[in-house]
Amino acid sequence: MSTPYPFTAIVGMDDLRLGLLLNAVSPAVGGVLVRGEKGTAKSTAVRALSALIPEVPVVSGCRFSCDPASPDPACPDGPHELGGGVARPARMVELPVGASEDRLVGALDIERALAEGVKAFEPGLLADAHRGILYVDEVNLLHDHLVDLLLDAAAMGASYVEREGVSVRHAARFLLVGTMNPEEGELRPQLLDRFGLTVEVAASREPDQRVEVVRRRLAYDDDPAGFAARWADEESALRARIVAARALLPDVRLGDGALRQIAATCAAFEVDGMRADIVMARTATALAAWAGRTEVLAEDVRQAALLALPHRRRRNPFDAPGLDENKLDETLEEFGDDDPDPDPDGPGGGGQPPQGGPEVPPQGDGGQGNTPAQAEPAEGGTPQAGGGEQQPVRAAEPFRTKMLSVPGLGEGAAGRRSRARTEHGRTTGARRPQGALTKLHLAATVQAAAPHQRARGRSGRGLVVRRDDLRQANREGREGNLVLFVVDASGSMAARQRMSAVKGAVLSLLLDAYQRRDKVGLITFRGKDAEVALPPTSSVDAAAARLETLPTGGRTPLAAGLLKAHDVLRVERMRDPSRRPLLVVVTDGRATGGVDPVALASRAARLHSAEGTAAIVVDCESGPVRLGLSSTLAVDLGGAAVTLDELRADSIAGLVKDVQTARRAA
Repeated sequence: MSTPYPFTAIVGMDDLRLGLLLNAVSPAVGGVLVRGEKGTAKSTAVRALSALIPEVPVVSGCRFSCDPASPDPACPDGPHELGGGVARPARMVELPVGASEDRLVGALDIERALAEGVKAFEPGLLADAHRGILYVDEVNLLHDHLVDLLLDAAAMGASYVEREGVSVRHAARFLLVGTMNPEEGELRPQLLDRFGLTVEVAASREPDQRVEVVRRRLAYDDDPAGFAARWADEESALRARIVAARALLPDVRLGDGALRQIAATCAAFEVDGMRADIVMARTATALAAWAGRTEVLAEDVRQAALLALPHRRRRNPFDAPGLDENKLDETLEEFGDDDPDPDPDGPGGGGQPPQGGPEVPPQGDGGQGNTPAQAEPAEGGTPQAGGGEQQPVRAAEPFRTKMLSVPGLGEGAAGRRSRARTEHGRTTGARRPQGALTKLHLAATVQAAAPHQRARGRSGRGLVVRRDDLRQANREGREGNLVLFVVDASGSMAARQRMSAVKGAVLSLLLDAYQRRDKVGLITFRGKDAEVALPPTSSVDAAAARLETLPTGGRTPLAAGLLKAHDVLRVERMRDPSRRPLLVVVTDGRATGGVDPVALASRAARLHSAEGTAAIVVDCESGPVRLGLSSTLAVDLGGAAVTLDELRADSIAGLVKDVQTARRAA
């Protein structure tokens, strides 16, 4: 077993370390989500935490880690007698992004259940993580059906495995820790809210601190055991402090004044529901215990707000999490009471985790997550450049769009856009299983077994079922697609009001792509060529940011844009052949520049049609006189053309609901 990197040897990252330690003190806080750029020791810190968690007593031989003092009466390995048991280290279980449902919740032997009536159950990761840590690296890339199972387990404290009326239940209470890089996409709001705390991390910009990080990492890589031994005393001291804080936690008093501050803060920042209030109360209590106090102070409430509220402030996927600290201070002051001042000589003053080892300069300015401030672009965007380029304009308000889907039946990653064969959804038929059976089609299984009962010597009431009789249910659900936007940024689109409306439409489609769990890409064309503004990614936030700063001006190389899209889709088909693309061309249909640009654009469009790429053209032409060029382009693409008004979900213009219908109409 490899030696983990010592928690106390981590340089800086105060908010990250504090958030993890508070959950170690009080698992009821509800876990922590760590957001940050790649290479910032997110995973290292989480793995290091597991060595600090106190040992847990378990019933000897129980696969579900029952507490001998209060064993689960419904435990599949039960019933257990009270008392006894053994102590073992708390587990940290890692959930891979590509894990199957059976790997997460466990597998039930359907053949034995049907033939023998025996619940032969193999526990999954949720059982392994009970009373420990469940760690999900790149949690934002987790498949939707696994997210749903996590949500259910986190809400109920138990996991249920259902297979055609056969049910197994076991306790599943765990500390949920997730790490993610926001550049790769955001979390669903439901899962985001399940994390009690969130912290933002970024690499320090201080040279001395970066030197210390490299020095310690090289020393660890050269001799992990020796490096860990040098930090053993600091680790033991921190472990003892966690134990002491846990013991003190029941004695911490959360006064009415602190409760009023918590309630007023959540109300002032308009967070949804009451979970934020509860998480803040638990976090403030844990902060007081961590500092060695039995009274929650205003400073605990403030720190709790900085950790518990930022991710609950998002109103749409394009909002960056954050908190107005001036508003927070004003609210706390308005609803504060006469809490006693903290003892400056008391243990752990300030509630911050200790930083072992040699002193290093502080990271950042001490703000939330130590994230360097990013300058907000001034109104009007980037400075005007030469060559006729015009300044970017802001997008109009987004709106709910019509449903667009890819025709046919796909087999891509689970999502919410196009019809597909999936592990979840309505049952459409049965087949022989290929590999492990996951979804039993009971009627088809019985039908397959029935003709052989006499030959198999059936004598009782039970059905004699063999593995060859089992039938897998065919399910139809929805998949996520690759939505590739090809946006005309030429001079013909540059009128400020017009381009604002165009950006608003693309932003609306991006929001729709986020909700339907699509990948997105962005290509723009203007002047003499086209460029990939954003390669295909799961981060619609990145696409929205690129769209906001999109400059306009110059000629309209429509063919270049379509050819660039063809190249991108060709590469993506090799990378992910099961994810079907939807091409969305946003243009007025004009083509200028070069020799016979209209014919070139037509030939480029027919390349997509020949490969069966589903496409739609968003017609941006405006004014009383319309040339209808977008409709011609749509015919060449084998898709449909819709106006900006028709794109709205509440439009009465009668937009076709998917590309297949559009093709039949064409």
